[in-house]
Amino acid sequence: MLPTHSLHISRPSRRRSTALLAAGLLGLLGFSGVSIAQSQAQQVLRVSAIPDEAPTELQRKFKPLGAYLEKKTGMKVEFIPVTDYAASVEGLINKKLDMVWFGGFTFVQAKVRSKDQVIPLVQREEDEKFKSVFITTNKDIHKLEDLKGKTFTFGSESSTSGHLMPRSYLLAAKINPDTDLKRIAFSGAHDATVAAVSGGKVDAGALNISVWDKLVAQNKVDTKQVRVFYTTPGYFDYNWTVRADMPAELRKKITDAFLSLDASKAEDKEILELQRASRFIPTKAENYKAIEAAAHNAGLLK
Repeated sequence: MLPTHSLHISRPSRRRSTALLAAGLLGLLGFSGVSIAQSQAQQVLRVSAIPDEAPTELQRKFKPLGAYLEKKTGMKVEFIPVTDYAASVEGLINKKLDMVWFGGFTFVQAKVRSKDQVIPLVQREEDEKFKSVFITTNKDIHKLEDLKGKTFTFGSESSTSGHLMPRSYLLAAKINPDTDLKRIAFSGAHDATVAAVSGGKVDAGALNISVWDKLVAQNKVDTKQVRVFYTTPGYFDYNWTVRADMPAELRKKITDAFLSLDASKAEDKEILELQRASRFIPTKAENYKAIEAAAHNAGLLK
């Protein structure tokens, strides 16, 4: 049996050994818990989209695409809804989001706010010549000039197809929405604009042609009651944008994933149909110079 005093000598020795072992493990794992957390965080791709439709619809449209991106990137893909257009811009530039589905105007806002630290990766082929439609239930409205003295709703204030471009075409037709219309409102989303017009809350409104076509195809709008009276010329619009500090390898994986979507494959076809895309094509910041100029001209970009 060991003498009692020898037990007292061994305890501090054991504690020192334990401390040294713990220190060694921390060293192997990156010296701190923060590094481990950062490493884990990099395995999640945080994705969002401007809320131009109801949150449930955005989630439904993204689900198959999210699963596809998980396969292609090897990362967990998490869709994080935002409350408004501004939140999508702030979320990306403040590094709370990694990739966002922007409209042309929100992309320009993010580009300006971040001092060019965002990169648009891909857009739908349809976004090269996107359009807005003006709708009404009023039998006296047949052209933009007929809107004088009428009530009107845009979508969100930061929407390209629901506000910026419709405002630009109104100004081009010598109609100042702020002085020539009886009252203007902002519905917040394209489907809400249709609801406001069809419900008689306003005489007319403007929205994204893609959402209009979808609502018509789904019989969610009565075209005998609500009609399109003006369609704008084409302009560049939506894209998927990431921060410039995203690793080039990951940017390439994401870009390649979108460009590989093929409508002749059943799984890919479902994704493309939900995104209302025939296919995705590469895009670049230069494509949105006209949107930026329109925003400055309309006084919407400071």
